[in-house]
Amino acid sequence: MTVLRHLLLSVFLLLASHAQALIETYDFSSPELEARYQQLSEELRCPKCQNQNIADSNAPIAQDLRKLLHQQLEAGASDAEILDFMVARYGEFVRYRPSFGGTTLWLWLAPVLLLIAAIGVVAAALRSRSAANRESTALSAEEQARLQRLLDKTEQDT
Repeated sequence: MTVLRHLLLSVFLLLASHAQALIETYDFSSPELEARYQQLSEELRCPKCQNQNIADSNAPIAQDLRKLLHQQLEAGASDAEILDFMVARYGEFVRYRPSFGGTTLWLWLAPVLLLIAAIGVVAAALRSRSAANRESTALSAEEQARLQRLLDKTEQDT
């Protein structure tokens, strides 16, 4: 029984050692640079993971981008210069909030255009439904006469 316990303990320890994530620490020359680092690392998307920013990703390319971001911040690059460098190297996809204009114009305008189209479709459907209801509720002269005869007969029977 103790052999089984030792074996299980060894397996759990082995699994736990793989579960620990690598924690990178960078020394910044000022707290302002550290704050900018945090903001930019959350703004930049991991090219491999695609749905994670480089701050949350453990992919090797995200680690490289974090290191590069630290180096550029310490070298005195502005946020715009860093973002321009990353976009030039990895494409506009690397930003969670791509710039407005050029190839991303449709990306920014698509939600608004789709909303306008959806409102138009709903409005047209409501109009056609109300028109159909008005047409179906109007009785012809023959139907009105038949209805009146049925009502008169019902009154006579009661």
